[in-house]
Amino acid sequence: MQRSVAKQFMLGRKLLAVSQNRIQPVARPCDVFINHRSIDTKRTVAGLLYDHLIRLNLHPFLDSKNMKPGDKLFQHIDSSIRECKIGVAVFSPTYCRSYFCLHELALLMECKKKIIPIFCDVKPSELLSLDDRICPAKDLQRFKSALEEAMYTVGLTFDSCNGDWSDFLRSATDIVVKSMIELEAEGISNRHCSLPKSTTKLPLPMMNQCTV
Repeated sequence: MQRSVAKQFMLGRKLLAVSQNRIQPVARPCDVFINHRSIDTKRTVAGLLYDHLIRLNLHPFLDSKNMKPGDKLFQHIDSSIRECKIGVAVFSPTYCRSYFCLHELALLMECKKKIIPIFCDVKPSELLSLDDRICPAKDLQRFKSALEEAMYTVGLTFDSCNGDWSDFLRSATDIVVKSMIELEAEGISNRHCSLPKSTTKLPLPMMNQCTV
């Protein structure tokens, strides 16, 4: 009996050693940060959009999907916002009552991320009805500025009671994918245009058409 227990113990130690020596995979950066009010849209617009983007092999961030017990809220969320390429802001009836929603939106704006607004069951003009009780004085102006910028950004509107869910999700996904392609193209173009002047000495077939 003791020998059997000892063998199991030694086997467990070997398995632990193998797992500790195994190279940990590098976390993939976030492509699309979905900014939303969980109680309004986690199980509808935000959750369904997340699933659509996953199927396209993109890497969206949704707090309920990407965070686990023990993660620090601001550290994890702020890091994902800074590394993302695009932000999708899902505005809903109680969105402006959430400090976290407003903080995420403001940080997306401050990081100069491209933002695709989705106005779900809410009009753009209703976004500025902030509750001062959930907005510290130091953050009130940055939140208002972020909301004002979102109001004047072309986005999608959707009535969750009467709208066509299939058509809406297809349109939202297409816009995100098209924006990703445009950003990738801009990045490639900018990299080529930023080449040092010495590259002009390369043979003609290898020269870039951008002015350097």
